[in-house]
Amino acid sequence: MKSANSTGLTTIAIRGEDSVAFVTQKKVPDRLIDPTSVSNVFPITPTVGVVVTGQPADALAMVYRIRQEAHEFKYNNGFTMPVYLLAKRIADLCQVRTQRAGSRLLACFTTIIGVDDEKGPQLYQVDPAGMFFPYKALAAGAKKDEATNWLERHVEEFTTMDVDNVIRTSIICLQHVLSADFRGTEIEVGVVHGDGRFMTLTPEEIEFHLTAISEQDVEA
Repeated sequence: MKSANSTGLTTIAIRGEDSVAFVTQKKVPDRLIDPTSVSNVFPITPTVGVVVTGQPADALAMVYRIRQEAHEFKYNNGFTMPVYLLAKRIADLCQVRTQRAGSRLLACFTTIIGVDDEKGPQLYQVDPAGMFFPYKALAAGAKKDEATNWLERHVEEFTTMDVDNVIRTSIICLQHVLSADFRGTEIEVGVVHGDGRFMTLTPEEIEFHLTAISEQDVEA
């Protein structure tokens, strides 16, 4: 668990009335690396996305396995794997690793978002040991405790939020716990809403929300 939090990144996710979104930091480890090649946000299917907080190599291994499970389910059953079943399957696979002396836990927390046809927006997190739960909001990473406290104080507001407020509240929480202002290239945002398709925001779209947050602060 400590290794999963040692990367220094923090992730925030919030489930709103008809949408769900997550925000995570983006840190490029070397100035010579192309920034577009560094990401912790991954599409799994057209309607499901994940953000993996932890060791990069383990995160990629986790993403590849999630994609394999989701696409095998679609091939065998003819419809997209529900978010709950996907989270449960990945949690089961993580738990099996705790029983094998020759394997170690993957050092990453996996946050899964999607919109269910019957249950609406869905937000799950799977930890390295295989525990998984549905959430109204969650935090992962270096500042998990501080962010969780902030989210708990505002949890009653989340269920009535539209997609813009869900995104902006997630960013505000991240800014609060890190005591920092961001540029559009310093964070990543993934969201599912409307037609249920998962999308990642461009730096320009993120800047739009950051500007709106700044204007709200000035008005306040």
